[in-house]
Amino acid sequence: MLEAKAKPTLGVRFKKWWRDFVHQWQLQSMAIPGIVYMIIFSFIPIYGLVIAFKNYTVIDTIDSAQWVGFENFKIIMEDKYFWQSVVNTLGISALKLAFGFVLPIIIAVMIYELRDSVFKRVIQTISYLPHFLSWIILGGMIITWFSSNGMINELLNFIGIQTKQNHMLDVGKYWWIASLSDVWKEAGWGTILYLATMARIDPTYYEAAKMDGASRLRQIWSITIPMIRNIISLNLILSVSGLFNSNLDQTLVLMNSQNQPKAEVINSYVYRVGLMQGDFSYATAVGLGISIISVILLAATNIVTKKLNDNQSVL
Repeated sequence: MLEAKAKPTLGVRFKKWWRDFVHQWQLQSMAIPGIVYMIIFSFIPIYGLVIAFKNYTVIDTIDSAQWVGFENFKIIMEDKYFWQSVVNTLGISALKLAFGFVLPIIIAVMIYELRDSVFKRVIQTISYLPHFLSWIILGGMIITWFSSNGMINELLNFIGIQTKQNHMLDVGKYWWIASLSDVWKEAGWGTILYLATMARIDPTYYEAAKMDGASRLRQIWSITIPMIRNIISLNLILSVSGLFNSNLDQTLVLMNSQNQPKAEVINSYVYRVGLMQGDFSYATAVGLGISIISVILLAATNIVTKKLNDNQSVL
């Protein structure tokens, strides 16, 4: 009976890494600037999370601020405005996930199936373009389109629905406007990973399917989709783990005094409380709590996708 191969110890793995580093030091050293950047801007600031457990003000240092333990978290649990921002964040994120997760897959498959290379590049360019426009520009366009005299009302009047309503002031419509505008902006850009993966599919699979009499739709369902399953799983994991992370730029541009009850999301709430009102400890506590929940969602979604992918982990 064959014995299982022993897993190398940490010391053995380090020696192997060091040997490879010495032999390829010119190539390996190119990663040093990125590592230094990560340490300075990602790891060192983690120490600042301690102010979530303190009563920190601008005249204090992190060490000198008064320790209050979980007091900030208790206040969070009783803050109705925080919970309203949570509801708004989850509502908008759920709509974005429902429409924005599947749409890039559909667009990618449609682009991949195009045979005219020039037309394919034109479609790709058009679909990518909104991603490169800032929310300042897109927000201005959306506000204009949904205004009383905007394009949306003109279209509604054209089909016989007479209205002069400013839709950006309608609280009940904000979630749809925010989610669908974000999907429109990012759907084309979201096709890149799918198209890159599809480009690596062996054409002989499709040739064999044609010989077996498979229709184009059957080829897409039986060959293309399974081949991009890992990328679909990865995007699903990242999308679900980001349910509590809303688009701050979009919110700050589209939010106004009328739609704020439905527009205030967690990130804008943290921005308002932390930077505008100066309650840094409370804002940090909110951010820390949401980050922990996001990590839990990331791990849980990874476990689920692993079960669905025959125990093959994506992350």
